[in-house]
Amino acid sequence: MAFVVTDACVRCKYTDCVAVCPVDCFREGPNFLAIDPEECIDCSLCVAECPVNAIYPQDEVPAEYQHYIALNAELARIWPAILERKPPPADHAEWADIHDKSELIDRKPGE
Repeated sequence: MAFVVTDACVRCKYTDCVAVCPVDCFREGPNFLAIDPEECIDCSLCVAECPVNAIYPQDEVPAEYQHYIALNAELARIWPAILERKPPPADHAEWADIHDKSELIDRKPGE
C-alpha cells in the first residue's frame, strides 16, 4: 500500500514531506506533488510533515478524493523526482483552504 497526495496540495505544494521521505518517492509537477506508488514503502513519515494534511494512506483516502489514487500513479510516471525541500509558491496561503482543486493541476512534466 502506498500513500496518496490529495486535494489540499494543489497550488500549495509544500515540500516538507519530501525532506523526510527515505526512498525519494515524491514527484514534482508545476503546482502539485504526487507519490509514486511503486516507490513508496508505506513508512508514513510524510503524513505528519504535511502542513495542510494532504497525504493519506491509500486505504484511508476520503471518498471525495478517491480519484487522486489513480492520479498520483499517472503523474508519477511523467513527473521527475523531487529530492529536496523547496519554498512553496508565493500564493500558497491563498489556496490552503480552497477545496475541489483537482481540475487546477498542471499536468505537464514538472520542474
